[in-house]
Amino acid sequence: MPIKTLPAPRTSKSEHAYRWIRDGIASHRFGPGYRLVLGSVADELQMSVVPVREAIRRLEAEGLVTFERNVGARVTLVDARDYVDTMESLGIIEGAATALAAPLLSEEQLARAEQINARMAALLPTFDPHSFTVLNQEFHATLFEGCPNAHLLELVERDWSRLAGLRDSTFAFVPDRAAHSVREHTELIALIRTAAPGFEIEQAARAHRTHTLQAYREARGLTEDTRLKEEQ
Repeated sequence: MPIKTLPAPRTSKSEHAYRWIRDGIASHRFGPGYRLVLGSVADELQMSVVPVREAIRRLEAEGLVTFERNVGARVTLVDARDYVDTMESLGIIEGAATALAAPLLSEEQLARAEQINARMAALLPTFDPHSFTVLNQEFHATLFEGCPNAHLLELVERDWSRLAGLRDSTFAFVPDRAAHSVREHTELIALIRTAAPGFEIEQAARAHRTHTLQAYREARGLTEDTRLKEEQ
């Protein structure tokens, strides 16, 4: 008796609305402060406002959207403190995800990462921070997307999305950091190729993110003392 193939599950309307809005934030179609009108979004997606409201609540929980009384939902405004916090958490979880994915990476994936990094290096003489940032995300996604821990991978992707909503490009603030970033990418690939211990790969990936954050802090005049004063 032939086995019937079940149809692939359909994406819910709420999930579709969530991804559509999140992609809009990540691509800066909806920039910081942009007002997300439920009715307009629902009309655009040809659905009722109910799944749109559910999607916006989910985005609000992730910090990408802020709900203001008498105003409604807006894309979260750029906040230096929020950016720093996101970069710190991303360094931790991305480092762990990269280390877990490293033993599973194929030669094809490593070669792709090297090609992306070469394209980033080619951008250095006539620097375009936005294009560099797009390639930077592709590079890191190539290394961590094979992480076998689905929960950890979800956290990494959430913070990448959150980061895109906060800044179009970190490298626009710290262009001198770009060349160092390319070199650190090369070192990270070398560690993975030589089957370095997971903790070494995790530390290298985390340090790479920390170096970028430190450069941003210095460029903006932000210090740990500044944070402590803000918290008091």
